[in-house]
Amino acid sequence: MKTKNIIAIISAGLLASALPLAAQHPAGGEHPTKATDNPPSAPRVNAPAKTAAPKKEASTADISAGIRSHIAAVGKKSPDKKFHFQHDGKDLALTLSKVHDDRLSSVGTGKYFACVDMKNTDGTVYDLDFFLTGEAGAMKVVETTVHKVSGKPLYNWKEKAGVWRKVPTKA
Repeated sequence: MKTKNIIAIISAGLLASALPLAAQHPAGGEHPTKATDNPPSAPRVNAPAKTAAPKKEASTADISAGIRSHIAAVGKKSPDKKFHFQHDGKDLALTLSKVHDDRLSSVGTGKYFACVDMKNTDGTVYDLDFFLTGEAGAMKVVETTVHKVSGKPLYNWKEKAGVWRKVPTKA
């Protein structure tokens, strides 16, 4: 009896993992946006839930507040009150221009994605992608990358088998 149950569980797991995902990325691979998406550094994992009570996913308003709070906290620590970020060996002194509220999303199990436009002191606009973890009111940024410089992408996003990966832009 146990063997039949084990075989049934394994078969169901294999079947579920083989099913194609119907979700397509809007905006031509610009950003991950679905709850099944994963940050580029995190593989998709279908692990059983822990015994603790399930955590409530943050809303897009929570994600927006979390990224704004992070940017403000970093700026508050700098002498010029700007968000400083290293890119191509340069220290960028950035000011928040826009949080792309239409791009904010949960990427599953307490992981979130935010895209923002920030303006450097020289007038250059940088599109930054942020990945956050945690719960509403206590989010932590775990990855930040420069996605675009003055509207020109440095990489794109591509979904394969339910996992979003950064891919180089075409020359």
